[in-house]
Amino acid sequence: MAIESEVLVVGGGLAGLSSAIAAARAGADVRLVSYKQSTLRNASGLVDILGYTPDGEGPQVDPFAAIPSLPTTHPYRTVGVGTVREALGMFDEVAPDYRGGHTDRNALLPTHGGTVKPTARYPAGASAGLASDRRDVLLVGFEATTDFDAEHAAAHLEAAGVPFNARGATIRFPGDLQADAKVTRYAKLLDTDAEVPVRGAPRPARDALADRVNTVHEGEPRVGLPAVLGDDHAAAVRAQLAERIGADVFEVPSGPPSLPGLRLEDDLFAALDETGASIETGNPVVDYDGEGRVETVYVEKHGAKIPNSADQYVLATGGLVGKGVESDRESVYEPIFDCHVPHDEDRYEWFDTAAFGDHAFARFGLRTDEDLRPMGANGSVEFENLRAAGSVLGGYDFAAEKSGSGVSIATGFAAGRAAAEEVT
Repeated sequence: MAIESEVLVVGGGLAGLSSAIAAARAGADVRLVSYKQSTLRNASGLVDILGYTPDGEGPQVDPFAAIPSLPTTHPYRTVGVGTVREALGMFDEVAPDYRGGHTDRNALLPTHGGTVKPTARYPAGASAGLASDRRDVLLVGFEATTDFDAEHAAAHLEAAGVPFNARGATIRFPGDLQADAKVTRYAKLLDTDAEVPVRGAPRPARDALADRVNTVHEGEPRVGLPAVLGDDHAAAVRAQLAERIGADVFEVPSGPPSLPGLRLEDDLFAALDETGASIETGNPVVDYDGEGRVETVYVEKHGAKIPNSADQYVLATGGLVGKGVESDRESVYEPIFDCHVPHDEDRYEWFDTAAFGDHAFARFGLRTDEDLRPMGANGSVEFENLRAAGSVLGGYDFAAEKSGSGVSIATGFAAGRAAAEEVT
């Protein structure tokens, strides 16, 4: 017997979760199936709408104003500015710890590499680090977290011309954690305020960390630390550190593994769970039945192929990095439904010889109609009840544009809502 639902979402990343939440909130019976852990744990936790145009113009002050001028093949042009706004409104409801919804303007956030990134939504824990704030900043790194070089990041910020003085310093995290310590171990110590050994005497972790920061603090009104400042009680951790240091404390958005990304993942799965949707992770969708209409998909579990059927389907499996789009020496393809992926027959046209050139592969993905249904090579809809969302879509370069999160949320929302409208 097939597992049945009204809307089946394939993929558990930002696009899949947005799609499932939107469909469930619209009244549909939703099931989400996902093979791997969400890629959110590898993301900075920042939510970008559009930082730069495809021509490289930017950073964009108002990303919404730039959308109507994007190429017609861009996913934002497919769903429209109004839907992007609605989707961000839903995001703001399910991720209340995020800031930026009060304005259409991009915020500028320093990152762990010392670059300044335009972003539309950012965690509350990063808000004291805004580059538009003219107060001086001390960046503090930990000896064991080599991916954040505080001195290097501060020098990059100064070179970028930020309107404040930036200085970096490196300390040893209390308890002398090893270099291979997971970010969650730092967070747990600070969440629980567990005692750590300091010169042979146990001290609460938050007080001990504040004391070590104070050895390098020279009165800067803002102090940025790696994004490990608690998980379940992050706000309380920041507040206590700020009180003992005498400065506003913020987390510097970092690369993978990302605690802010994990926090966002928790918020989105909690929001989906509240809708009553069914969730299954850890098993891949490997096949389907149907012609012109998807009737059933098959989830591989312990060597068996378990049928899952629905009236409407959403494909949100990611792009080339997430294996939602794959390639070999001859072609580029979508592996579940074999949807058409436009690409040049000559594989040497897939990339530019310059490392930072205009690479065609960066825009590989499905082309859809105005309802986000994938289209074949002849321009006809391949499956009337299948929609695609997120980085499985083509026609845009999310890395260059700084648009990945926004496209995932907007197209996921649009696909989920459209699917729900077909069944409710």
